[in-house]
Amino acid sequence: MAKLSFNKEIYLNWFEQMTLMRKFEEKTAQLYGLQKIRGFCHLYIGQEAVISGTMSALQKGDKIITAYRDHAHALACGMSANEVMAELFGKITGCSKGKGGSMHMFSKVHNFFGGHGIVGGQIPLGAGIAFAEKYKETKNLCVCYFGDGAARQGALYETFNMAMLWKLPVIFVCENNEYAMGTSVERSTNVIDIYKIGTAFDMPTSQVDGMNCETVHTAISEAAKRARNGEGPTFLEIKTYRYRGHSMSDPAKYRTKEELEEYKQQDPIEKIRKVLIDKGWSTEEDLEKIEIEVEKIVTESVEFAENSPFPEIEELYKDVYKEEYPFIIE
Repeated sequence: MAKLSFNKEIYLNWFEQMTLMRKFEEKTAQLYGLQKIRGFCHLYIGQEAVISGTMSALQKGDKIITAYRDHAHALACGMSANEVMAELFGKITGCSKGKGGSMHMFSKVHNFFGGHGIVGGQIPLGAGIAFAEKYKETKNLCVCYFGDGAARQGALYETFNMAMLWKLPVIFVCENNEYAMGTSVERSTNVIDIYKIGTAFDMPTSQVDGMNCETVHTAISEAAKRARNGEGPTFLEIKTYRYRGHSMSDPAKYRTKEELEEYKQQDPIEKIRKVLIDKGWSTEEDLEKIEIEVEKIVTESVEFAENSPFPEIEELYKDVYKEEYPFIIE
């Protein structure tokens, strides 16, 4: 894998973006405890480098699709904290008009196609989005995220086969945080190194350190180049770790405190902070100002969500079906 060099601007962007994700998710956890946010809720704390390193390697027009741990992906794609928080509150001003909630964020404007609650359900959809880009002869691609648990779904194998057969411009990313809900990878598969699944389809594949923005950006850049050149898909197993439970209802008693602390020593935000300071690009005071500004954005998003109205009952019947091509039956 080629080693890329990164400038001050990209490190500052990573720091600001990941800080927003972290503080947004921490506030989400607090609000869930206050029952301001209800239903299922899955936090991304600890995994921020995966989506941040991805977005810095993509181009305008590229598409993103993921599973239900999607708040950070939505923010990374450019959605405002206001519309994401309002969606969590179930308000009409949310990105899905309050009808999707935590697991079903969506924004056509920002090329973010979910947020999907069905495990692995987004994998064939990601290939379908890539097929559309190939059909329209664009140079755009789709990055399709799923977890290590979804790698066991049969739809993945069917999709991998078609993606390679048709050389679709799609990057499949397994965010391997080591636990499918509460089941460790070791207990659920004979293939511990998940990236090896791609070799059965002759798909270019590799394992990537997901606690570093730099390694993620580099891997995505190489995969994106292949996709834009018409060489087809890539499968990346990006090794990461979530600090919280699978969802807000999960106490995560299946892992040790020592294991958690070991991963926290690799915190992606702190790594970026260290680079910025060690290179003399920022001071602690500079980064503290960014953190204060991010906290303000998150606070304002809560106020926005609190003050927004709930959807009217009529909204139940909207956005259910769109008749794209009307026809008349004689």
